[in-house]
Amino acid sequence: MVDTHAVQAALGLPAITWWCNPTIPFQHQIIEAMNAIHAGTCTTVLCYHGTYRPPSRSGNNSPFRLRSSLGQAGRDQNPDTMFGPVGYAAWAARYLHEFRASREVFGSIAINGRTNAALNPHAAMRKPLTMVDYLDSPMVREPLAILDMDVPVDGADAFVITTAERAHDLARRPVLIHAAVMGEAKVPYEDQTLDFNHTGQQIATRALWARSDIGLGDIDVFFPYDGFTVIAVRWFEVMGFCGDGEAPDYFRDNWDTRADRLLLGGRVPVNTHGGSLSDGGTQGSGHVREAVLQLRGDAADRQVPGAVAALLAMGGMFLNSGAIVLRTD
Repeated sequence: MVDTHAVQAALGLPAITWWCNPTIPFQHQIIEAMNAIHAGTCTTVLCYHGTYRPPSRSGNNSPFRLRSSLGQAGRDQNPDTMFGPVGYAAWAARYLHEFRASREVFGSIAINGRTNAALNPHAAMRKPLTMVDYLDSPMVREPLAILDMDVPVDGADAFVITTAERAHDLARRPVLIHAAVMGEAKVPYEDQTLDFNHTGQQIATRALWARSDIGLGDIDVFFPYDGFTVIAVRWFEVMGFCGDGEAPDYFRDNWDTRADRLLLGGRVPVNTHGGSLSDGGTQGSGHVREAVLQLRGDAADRQVPGAVAALLAMGGMFLNSGAIVLRTD
């Protein structure tokens, strides 16, 4: 991501009163801006996120090298570290073992994203995907295959955040931050986390529902972060759509066979833009972009009728969990 100083210079802004460079995923930018405006440090914030493909994540490399390391050209990452893809592969294996599940539970996330991406001209991956395609895809770090890992893209998103009062005076329909939280567990490292019930996801979820007047039954569209499929699976369970280890049955019960995608309770779609797995790996800014489009009624052929509340389960399981409820009036 380009730091704020370079962006200020590029935009020619003569003076700013607040700036920061929070880490990914994108809920941190939203929450930092919200807090700054509420505190009176500033009145309007430009939140942006840009991604690019360094050599270690380039589409010109072998598919087996995608997501094999993080950082520019894989620098600063010991090949034997539990950080990132290696750690999530280990926890994905633990999920399958602990809950006696099969890889199809991860495949459901990938297929749902790809089906929705077919209606999104912005998506990087739009070719239809079947469970056979998923199961036959190249293994990267067992049990995570290439289709379990988000797609490296070059791209950017930008959002203007201001007070609710000012937003209501503007031409575009405002989308309001109803509740937004972050969550981090006591030992937020992949190789030190105790179990599935002691992650940042639980902390973020409890904080969100404690602060939100909107409940799970009021949500019109759900955006679980899917940098790795296992993260999205756990967001369903931790958010309360189903219990621990119950995602396989829940997905089967809420699968729209006609459309070949998830439709929760026959009403609530999931990652309508395709998610990180198909729209592109934007570290959550794409999820926010799609939520805003849905709540404004600007999502074209993938529009959810009458959508007024969106739930974004952002970030991973360890050091960057968060959650946001966005709504319209």
